[in-house]
Amino acid sequence: MSKNAGESQADDYVVLTAGPTLGDAASTATAALSSVKKTVAGPESEGRRWRRIFDSNAVEVNGERYLNREAFVKAIVPASGDGHKIEEAQYGVLFTVADQSKRGMVSWDDFVVFQTLLKRPDADYLIAFKFFDVDGSGSIDLNEFKNVFAATLGADALPFNFDCDWVKLHLGKRDGTHVLGYNEFTQLMKGLQDERLRQAFKYLDSNQDGFITPDQFKRIILELEGHKLSDSVLERLPTLCALSPGGKISYAEVVAFHNVIKSMDMVERVIREATAKSKDGRISQDDFLNYSARATRYGLFSPMEASIIFHFAGRGDGRQRLALLDFAQLLDPRWQPPMEIQKPATTAKSILETVGESMFNFCLGGIAGAFGATIVYPIDLDKVSITWKYYLVLTFHLRMQNQRSTVVGQLLYKNSLDCVRKVFRNEGLLGFYRGLGPQLVGVAPEKAIKLTVNDFVRSRTSDPETGRIKLGWEIVAGGTAGGCQVIFTNPLEIVKIRLQVQGELGGVKRGAGHIIKELGLLGLYKGASACLLRDIPFSAIYFTAYAHLKKDVFHEGHNNKKLSFGETLAAAGIAGMPAAYLTTPADVVKTRLQVEARKGETNYKGIVDAFKKIFREEGFRALYKGGPARVIRSSPQFAGTLLAFETLQSSFPYPWAEQPKKIDTALTRAISGDEDLANIRSRNALKILLDVHGDIGRRPQ
Repeated sequence: MSKNAGESQADDYVVLTAGPTLGDAASTATAALSSVKKTVAGPESEGRRWRRIFDSNAVEVNGERYLNREAFVKAIVPASGDGHKIEEAQYGVLFTVADQSKRGMVSWDDFVVFQTLLKRPDADYLIAFKFFDVDGSGSIDLNEFKNVFAATLGADALPFNFDCDWVKLHLGKRDGTHVLGYNEFTQLMKGLQDERLRQAFKYLDSNQDGFITPDQFKRIILELEGHKLSDSVLERLPTLCALSPGGKISYAEVVAFHNVIKSMDMVERVIREATAKSKDGRISQDDFLNYSARATRYGLFSPMEASIIFHFAGRGDGRQRLALLDFAQLLDPRWQPPMEIQKPATTAKSILETVGESMFNFCLGGIAGAFGATIVYPIDLDKVSITWKYYLVLTFHLRMQNQRSTVVGQLLYKNSLDCVRKVFRNEGLLGFYRGLGPQLVGVAPEKAIKLTVNDFVRSRTSDPETGRIKLGWEIVAGGTAGGCQVIFTNPLEIVKIRLQVQGELGGVKRGAGHIIKELGLLGLYKGASACLLRDIPFSAIYFTAYAHLKKDVFHEGHNNKKLSFGETLAAAGIAGMPAAYLTTPADVVKTRLQVEARKGETNYKGIVDAFKKIFREEGFRALYKGGPARVIRSSPQFAGTLLAFETLQSSFPYPWAEQPKKIDTALTRAISGDEDLANIRSRNALKILLDVHGDIGRRPQ
């Protein structure tokens, strides 16, 4: 077949229309290549991709291009590896299935048939069936099965008795011969390890007392399931005898261990979901069994099986509360003990690394803060100003809070709309812009230090294995962040406030520079105690509420869920509402302390005095003046700021940060969809064959 013809033929989607009883290899290829076709959409059609893979690995023989065993393995194993503890060379076992003509070479037609075979939903079992169906007859007789089976075992392998009731029950008779059809074969292979385990235990139990030694147990597992377990677990297999007295391992324990391995996907699912729902990100053996009982119909795991899981995950101490990472050595066959990072453990370097990361986050926080301030300045319909509506809210919220009188009930502004009308009538449009300069200059460092400090404290107080943080530390992290921001907030706000209320005082309008010079350094921090009283609880409420809204309401991280743009924005916005409103009294007091009192207005000596006089002269409601406007201003601003900060952190991570630990198992990749289905099926076919013996594919074929 010419290259052009091959490309044309394989550019379409070839579908096998028959089962494993198609007859000989030639008829299989003919049926596959002449079956129904349909075009595959996408930037690169499936057939062209197959052609590219074939041509990049094929070698030329007598003017034709073929794949030998080594080239075939390179063609079907993903570039990133198979993702499991399977040697690349072992994929050569599948070469015998793809080589339909049995000439030791895979042609382009053979390769198309094999790739098409992988598209079947039962491809893994069908490939295993074809491996045993040496003559391509569509059935496997007893001798054929025994010969292929024996060829996979070495001389020192644990023996298997084919003349047993279990095998006979699976094999029927056709024309007086014991044979396996495809469906019978799938069920035989599914239960083969159970029978092999039973026979192996009986063979090694020379005393027939129902116990074997730890080394004998390890031998069984290495032959039958070594490819499914990490080296760390394999090394500690003999410690299973520690679960019961006597120093030996019972048949029940062997079966329980085998059941755990068979159900590893469900083990992982239960562990992931149970740790995700746990308050501290850790679970005990009882938690595992309780969650399993709720999540499975019949309580899938026995107490002995749970003990085995926690024994190996807990490195011999099954009484611990374990995090998801503790189970990695059991769940991931490729798991390796973490290597110590070889670098000087000097305090100076540690400080420099911490400072570097904090400065990096500070810059991201500044950008996010500016972005958050910008997006809440709605665009005016006539495009005269991009900021006036938001700043209007900011200004009249301040004016409403600051209005005071020596006579109870004498108010300059009746309500928010009255405030807007009077500001506009007395000061014009510019009245809504007073103090805008300091606001814009100050918002970047203010938000930057708040976000940076909150992240820093949370990272230092979180459980390094689970990433969880206790509620108390969440509140401390947010409160500390709010306290630190006052360094920037107080000077900027006092200047902004005095600029904003100049219109009420009359006289010459003064700039920010004059106000700063007049106040001096100490004057810039007038009312700082009230600012702390507002910002510490605000940030403590806000950051804690935000984290729990994401986790408990929108279920971030549950089954690897990532929040959408809308969910993140909603969590950030909702968290700002109680934080802004509940801290309004402190904001009112801060404003009164920072604004110069006019002639005849009440003067305040401090926070306590301000609270008392406001309550006595104006009533309790006066402490919440401007509360709704504060919510309207703060909630969307912080929503935009946090959304921008988290987006920047994910898009531009700190380049020298230590990479977080993670578990990358088959279940994880299946959930995320990161692995090609054809690769999954070819790997699973090989795993079915490896259940016969872990050395399959390592021996010369």
